[in-house]
Amino acid sequence: MAASSPSLLLCFDFDGTLVHHESDPAFHPAMGDMLRDFRRRGAAWVVNTGRSLSQTLEGLAQHNIFMLPDYIIAQECEIYRPGFFRAWTDFGSWNSRARRAHDHFMEKHVRFLNGIQEHVRTQTHAEFLSGDLGQVGIVARDEAELDEICVVIEEWRAEQPDIGYHRNGRYLRFSHADFSKGTALMELARLLKVPRERIFAAGDNHNDLSMLDHRVAGCIACPSNSLDAVKAHVEAHGGYLASRTASEGMMESLNYYFPAGQAQQRPRR
Repeated sequence: MAASSPSLLLCFDFDGTLVHHESDPAFHPAMGDMLRDFRRRGAAWVVNTGRSLSQTLEGLAQHNIFMLPDYIIAQECEIYRPGFFRAWTDFGSWNSRARRAHDHFMEKHVRFLNGIQEHVRTQTHAEFLSGDLGQVGIVARDEAELDEICVVIEEWRAEQPDIGYHRNGRYLRFSHADFSKGTALMELARLLKVPRERIFAAGDNHNDLSMLDHRVAGCIACPSNSLDAVKAHVEAHGGYLASRTASEGMMESLNYYFPAGQAQQRPRR
């Protein structure tokens, strides 16, 4: 595993960014070779995903990614690292803070959640879900329907900005606004003492936008299969838009920012 103070943090969303289920192969083996080379040079690599920890590990195995990440950010906000006595453990106090914030969010925003549930039930074809561990969210018929629901959510957020949500495709999960892929990556960088200029972040969907920000990462990118909104965001923030999908696009992006694995990245566009 990587040293405690890596020279770089390479942070990737999983589905759609590292792997593309419609491609063959879904994960290009040359990407694994590239990650091993960066690790030899002192970099650490991070999977930052909406999947749970167990689902992330299952996905890595499913796609024959046998070199485990140095860190996993699961469910958009929980930071894990390999442990001595357990396979993966909480890194720092962030996870316990995130769980307390979520519990407080659920208690504070009962009226909001009930209101959104009623709106979904009576005004849409979507489904409001209450899951394990207090997770609540929405599954819409399609992305256009979720766009309309998000307009209603944003009206509530205008008055209560701690209302947050993670959106991926037609799925949405509510959370405290302070805990996202972006803030979790910032906390990981703080714990590892890695400056933002030495962080690469890449994603393809709405829930990746919080980490595709130069306040979080000095180098940002997205694959060609990204949503148009993500491509526009990355371009507007001076990031790199790959011409290839998922892992092949990630190899292209890493070669752009770090030619031939160089320690010094290319200046930002």
